[in-house]
Amino acid sequence: MLKDGDKGAVLQKDGSTYAIVPHVPLGVLTPEFLRKLADVSEKYGAQALKITSALRIAIVGLKEEDIDSVWQELGAIPGAAVGACIRSIRACPGTTFCRLGKQDSLGLATELDKLYHGYNLPAKFKIAVSGCINDCAESCIRDLGFIGKKNGWTITIGGNGGSKPALSMPLIDGLSNEEALKIAEKIVNYYKENAKKGDRLSKLINRISFEKFKQAILE
Repeated sequence: MLKDGDKGAVLQKDGSTYAIVPHVPLGVLTPEFLRKLADVSEKYGAQALKITSALRIAIVGLKEEDIDSVWQELGAIPGAAVGACIRSIRACPGTTFCRLGKQDSLGLATELDKLYHGYNLPAKFKIAVSGCINDCAESCIRDLGFIGKKNGWTITIGGNGGSKPALSMPLIDGLSNEEALKIAEKIVNYYKENAKKGDRLSKLINRISFEKFKQAILE
């Protein structure tokens, strides 16, 4: 029996089948890949295809002996859905598709995905990018969030869901894409170096204080 995360698989409630989650950056995929998902899922008798809250598509109810073949036929890598790492990055359509977008959320999120998807950290770490203040990507409950405004990006920190939910706090605003990526790098590195194992970013911030964290990032 596989452990959760082995071969990108997660054991299901029945105790015998698995779900896998191909990496679909930002939830944007082609008709060709959708057809492949459907064809491969049908071929191997998957029980369901489930769109997840992180804009991934999980193939649910696969037999263990079929998992290698499914990955090979999909030609995809696993999405970061479990473990102490940066999970799949969530993003709204932004200025690419949405008339309300103020900043290019897909563009910034693509760069973040290239840099950080699956990056190992002391605990799970979630990132979201919203192209306007409507915050459709729910940056407000992510460890690291970006909200697009007319004057650039606002970065928010320390949000999370779970049993002890926390709303994110604004750190800095008016950033270009390049500036936002530099601040993101500082946040990720500081968290990696200072967080205790299993602690979300909000716990680190509460332990040392928001002002000390802000000073460390923006100095």
